[in-house]
Amino acid sequence: MVALAERWPRWGGAAATAAIILSSIGFGIVRGDHAPVVLGALADVRDMAANAVGFRITGVALTGHKHLSRDEVLAIAGITGRSSLLFLDAADARARLRANPWVAEATVQKLYPDRVAIDIVERKAFALWQKDGQVHVIADDGTVLEAYVSRGVMALPFVVGTGADTRARAFLATLDRHPGLRDQVAAAVLVAERRWNLKLKNGIDVRLPETEVPRALDQLAALEQDKKLLSRDIVMIDLRLPDRVTVRLSDGAFQARDEAQKTKKPKPKGGAA
Repeated sequence: MVALAERWPRWGGAAATAAIILSSIGFGIVRGDHAPVVLGALADVRDMAANAVGFRITGVALTGHKHLSRDEVLAIAGITGRSSLLFLDAADARARLRANPWVAEATVQKLYPDRVAIDIVERKAFALWQKDGQVHVIADDGTVLEAYVSRGVMALPFVVGTGADTRARAFLATLDRHPGLRDQVAAAVLVAERRWNLKLKNGIDVRLPETEVPRALDQLAALEQDKKLLSRDIVMIDLRLPDRVTVRLSDGAFQARDEAQKTKKPKPKGGAA
């Protein structure tokens, strides 16, 4: 019988010990959530080696950015002063850029040996959207760009309600056919995801129908032009029925009208005897 010591290689003990140590280190990295740190350190070492032989990124040609700054674009793409062109993953950088809500499209090209070209197409701030008490800046496709924090976007159209983010572009395009009305609108409110109400700057509520919105807006514009309806002492205009317009007076106007009717002198029924 061959002794166990004779069958075990001389380096076997050292290899087994190294394997145990490496396994313990790996288990500790995973268990302690240190994997990103370790992988980042390994990536830095890899990039340092590539940079040493001439693959350091020395220039980035960037086009298309307006809202995002140059530093923000580079940070999103994962390009730093330590990055090497050799190990830059262009597809990953593009995916990271497109994940940012301000970026509608992006291209990333590696130009060997040391340059990168990035072109982005940004979304534009289109409207302010309020839902559940929170106000966000949205693009025309409904993408939420950021929380409303800047006074520079106060002039944007204001839409309210669930679903208003994705339906605002079509509705506001219809409203734009009447600039005189549009300029008087403080907010467009989507009711039950079915129809729109307009809240005017003077406090009047305009109730629009679920269908035939262009017809209702045409009617409202004609009433304003001919009757100056929006300048009157009213609180609500209901255009939901195609054959009639319902107007609600303010409390003060209603009281004044009621008193005026009471003080009217009745006409005599017959002539003098």
